[in-house]
Amino acid sequence: MPRISVWRSTPFRLAITFGLVFVIAFVITGFITYQLLRQNLVQELDDSIKEIHAVIASTYAPDDMEDLISAVNTYAHVNKADERIFALIDADGKPIAGNFSGGTLQDGISDVSSEDLCLGGDTDYRVLSGMIADKRLIVGQSYEKTDRLEDITFISFAWASVLVIALAIVGGVLLASKAQRRLDGIAKAMDAVSHGQLDTRVPLQGNGDDIDAVSAQINQALERLSVLVETMRQISADIAHELKTPLNRLRMQIETAISGEERGEKVTAALLDSRDEADQINSTFEALLRISQIEAGARKTRFRAIDLAEVMTSVFEIYADVAEDNGQTLTTHVDTGGNCIVQGDRELLTQMFVNLVENAIRHCPADTNIDLSLLKDDRQVTATVADTGPGIPAGEREKVFRRLYRLDKSRTTSGSGLGLSLVRAIADLHGGSVILRNNNPGLRVDIRLQCS
Repeated sequence: MPRISVWRSTPFRLAITFGLVFVIAFVITGFITYQLLRQNLVQELDDSIKEIHAVIASTYAPDDMEDLISAVNTYAHVNKADERIFALIDADGKPIAGNFSGGTLQDGISDVSSEDLCLGGDTDYRVLSGMIADKRLIVGQSYEKTDRLEDITFISFAWASVLVIALAIVGGVLLASKAQRRLDGIAKAMDAVSHGQLDTRVPLQGNGDDIDAVSAQINQALERLSVLVETMRQISADIAHELKTPLNRLRMQIETAISGEERGEKVTAALLDSRDEADQINSTFEALLRISQIEAGARKTRFRAIDLAEVMTSVFEIYADVAEDNGQTLTTHVDTGGNCIVQGDRELLTQMFVNLVENAIRHCPADTNIDLSLLKDDRQVTATVADTGPGIPAGEREKVFRRLYRLDKSRTTSGSGLGLSLVRAIADLHGGSVILRNNNPGLRVDIRLQCS
């Protein structure tokens, strides 16, 4: 049995696929978070420079620039130019106060590079420029701290993505390996079954997951297959054993006819016996074929609503005189008004009760009472055929359902040993059950079916 590589297994591919989806979702979420964080930092930067600009502007009084100049110089003195910049520029563009010489800036907030502000380095600034009287007040703050925080956030998300990808791969391998071992167990079991080891079963984990559920269903199918194969083996053995005698008898009868013909004797009786023997063999094979068709469910297409009481009553009417001629009594306790409706095949249900009644008549002595009864309980109906004959030993009650199986005491009577096999096949087809009980004395056969 070829072993599938974990890397090519479906569980691994599913794990990697879900891992990849998770990573993509994580990256998209990280990107959105990064953008929101950046916008929030820029907004805080804007709020900061607006607040400082407003505070400095509030020191201005008409025709008094000293307080304004002092405030600008104070802020410029306590802040480094690579962090915050301040400038007060007159109408001619000359700096009056501040920590940089200024530049050409429009009113409002804008992003300006250090090169545009005639400052060294490559720092970018967020700058607010506004007019106070005829002077321009410029307040700015560098992006250095903001960029550093953004870099830290970006690197953190990058490492987190790497970690998530690694965990997805490792987790995928572990999960795939575990699932693959279980799938290999299923494949190994099926391979063993294909080589004739029908007792092999798929191992279960007992955790009730989907693989366990599938494995349990496979085991049920294997159990059913094992039973069917064993049944076929038993049938083959039974056919070979049971039909050997009638075939040998048929051959002897034909040879007797041939010998009689050679001696000039009449062979009509021998040929008639041969025909009867051939008819018996043919009926046996027809019964076997009929059972196989029933077990295959081919007759379910003919299911209709059937009143079981009417079926049993018709069987009683047909066989009451037959039982009487045999010195037996056939009685019935069937309530025809009980509305015992079942979904089924009328012909097969009739055949089922005919087989049970004929078995009782054939194998019971004179003075035996055979009773047909029908009892409805909730949505279940129990049909019973009981007799006061010799019954069947407890150890033989399950065996009699096997095809061609006959009790030793029944071998002196006519029959093929397929009557009860056919009864069980019909009951199974209708979703029912057949139970053999001791009638004290005799045999009681209970057939339970679901009402419609």
